[in-house]
Amino acid sequence: MGLGVRWTLHGDGRTPAPGAVVRPDERLTWPRTAGLGAQHVVAMFGASFVAPVLMGLDPNLAIMMSGVATVIFLLATRGRVPSYLGCSLSFVGVAAAIRASGGNSAVVTGAVFVVGAALFLAGLAVQRFGARIIHAAMPPVVTGAVVMLIGFNLAPVTASTYWPQDQWTALLTMLFTGLAVVCLRGFWSRIAIFLGLIFGYGISWVFDLVFGKIHSTVGGPEAVDHWRLDLSAVAKADWIGLPAFHAPQFQWSAILIALPVVIALIAENAGHIKAVSEMTGDPLDDKLGTAIAADGAASMLSTAVGGPPNTTYSENIGVMAATRVYSTAAYWAAAGFALLFGLCPKFGAVVAAIPGGVLGGITVILYGMIGLLGAQIWINGRVDLRNPLNLVPAAAGIIIGVGGVRLNISDSFELGGIALGTIVVITGYHALRYFAPPHLKQQEPLLDSGTSAYDETAQGPAGEPGDKRG
Repeated sequence: MGLGVRWTLHGDGRTPAPGAVVRPDERLTWPRTAGLGAQHVVAMFGASFVAPVLMGLDPNLAIMMSGVATVIFLLATRGRVPSYLGCSLSFVGVAAAIRASGGNSAVVTGAVFVVGAALFLAGLAVQRFGARIIHAAMPPVVTGAVVMLIGFNLAPVTASTYWPQDQWTALLTMLFTGLAVVCLRGFWSRIAIFLGLIFGYGISWVFDLVFGKIHSTVGGPEAVDHWRLDLSAVAKADWIGLPAFHAPQFQWSAILIALPVVIALIAENAGHIKAVSEMTGDPLDDKLGTAIAADGAASMLSTAVGGPPNTTYSENIGVMAATRVYSTAAYWAAAGFALLFGLCPKFGAVVAAIPGGVLGGITVILYGMIGLLGAQIWINGRVDLRNPLNLVPAAAGIIIGVGGVRLNISDSFELGGIALGTIVVITGYHALRYFAPPHLKQQEPLLDSGTSAYDETAQGPAGEPGDKRG
């Protein structure tokens, strides 16, 4: 296939036959392909624009570099893995932790640049030794715990920063977004976060008209009178222009906070490759290492100029599943649209003006979903938490990560939060496994099942003891 930039026309190029799929090396007519590309851009809007705002980075640069990252990924995988790379939400927690310790945007991008480099090296290792090294070093109990502590570590950000800015807007936005996620179907459910943003904008505008300014904190510890929706910067922004670039700055303390996210990114990439492989019917195990390395390289390039890191987006997998069009030509079109949006400062100003209360309502759901993805990894991996070999390191690491427990190494260096929690999970699991007796390594449940699972044998549907049905 070469670089994967040549496509054959699928059928008449208009509508796939019933039950047929448009494969990655096929395309529809170019106008339809452009439309699908625009649909992919809309699908990634919510997360890809919210994430840089939450990280304190330029949303215009984020969307521009997401287009560049997607091109790099498509070229590296030679068109076999249809995927859009957008700003990773996994870094929101580490960005908040770095800024809380005094770091600025340059320090944030420097730390995640190193994460991108680590991801690139991990991809090369997978390419050389196979996916088995991932499962050996990071079994599901480890990856699930790390993803969980990264997500739940964000709870104080919502509770202390966004929600207090406008609690009623936050509550209404949360309720609307939750209803959109649950009740909408197909493509619309995939852009529920984006719809929540639009709803929050509208509610903030209405509240400003009806109630006037609100007295609350915004960007500082003191409460002040301010408009919920301030579009003054939008009016001043140019229609066409380059985003703001800056060089990364490297600090060991920030790097240690960010490095654990590598585990989440590897898990995301592996899950994406598996999902795409199942949908297209094309075995892609041989592309796992390439995909991980390409993600790392794209993140390094983005953060080198001041943008956020990137990762493969599940929202776009949903679009492919709904349309049954897996053409990489649509992703090239999406990348082109992203580059154009990145060159419109006025568009970025609209994104940057998202009211704090709106972010509060959305992040309550978003951060919780990130954390619960860790639980989903446990479920998919059939992790038995009745086995103390799994339970102890996961429990200790999550509490350390979520609670912000700190370990003072010296007067000028300490470990805490996400970094310390991840170290405890990984080293704790492998150390305990080395010393554990053989029967624990066989995943035998040693704790009372009533403390960690429902007892399916207690009572059947008809109330008969011992009935295991249902």
